[in-house]
Amino acid sequence: MDVLSDVITAMRAGRPAASRARVSGPWCFRFDRYDGAGFHVLLRGTGWLVPEHGAPVPLDAGDVVLVPHGSAHVLSDSPGDRGAVPFDAAVDDPEGRTEFLCGKYRIDRGRTHPLLTELPDVVHLPRRLGRHPDLRAAVDLLAGETTGDRPGRDCVISGLLDLLLVYMVRAWFDEHPGTGWPRALHDSEVAAALRALHSDPAAPWRLEDLAAHVGVSRATLARRFTALTGQPPMAYLTWWRMITAAHLLRESDRPLPAIARQVGYGSPFAFAHAFKRHFGLPPGRYRAGTDTPQPDTATP
Repeated sequence: MDVLSDVITAMRAGRPAASRARVSGPWCFRFDRYDGAGFHVLLRGTGWLVPEHGAPVPLDAGDVVLVPHGSAHVLSDSPGDRGAVPFDAAVDDPEGRTEFLCGKYRIDRGRTHPLLTELPDVVHLPRRLGRHPDLRAAVDLLAGETTGDRPGRDCVISGLLDLLLVYMVRAWFDEHPGTGWPRALHDSEVAAALRALHSDPAAPWRLEDLAAHVGVSRATLARRFTALTGQPPMAYLTWWRMITAAHLLRESDRPLPAIARQVGYGSPFAFAHAFKRHFGLPPGRYRAGTDTPQPDTATP
């Protein structure tokens, strides 16, 4: 099991969206706080991303920016936000010298994985550094598909947006290999343990079983896993089971007993009790979406 893909799948809600705009003259667009993640690709020209907190970020043609926590920000032709208007008010100018691609992903914050929560508010991936050719290829393909009306366009764009999110996160991980979750995914034993738990969360894992599977002692695995992920292996497993169950409840029509079995619970009653303890409401009400869940704050 690919842990990063698994995490993104569990967090995502609905389909991603993207739009392309060309502008000329002074321009300044506001993006309000969003319950998801946003991104921008500057296709032509130059500009600035002005975050709600922190210093403005200069952008050149080909730069990619991920706003992973949906924080408010501004795109502008200058490092200020004066006179910003909503991006929806942007008028496409065929003669515009500046062109950018903007998109967003809906994310259920109740299912947010610590792998993504540790990303900064703004992830800037400059083209001038000449790295991440896979990300550049995805950007070029996406830019091509957002013009015209070729057959299968919607399907292609949706797939490319999914691909782009993975490449953006992967690029940041590659540039920060010695910290937190990037380090965990590059640590052979911890990464192997994570893959095992994600591949079969229903298995009756014990710490000794997981350590034997990885090939280290219980103490070594517990210490390294906790240091790099922020919680012990068995606590992570319990938490991941609940996140997986929440995804299945909202994104599938599988019956409750089947979901309970898929995440390692022998009875729907035991599963419902664990789920309510974590989210603050029973599985049925969570699936109906009539309440706002309150995840257990003792877990990520």
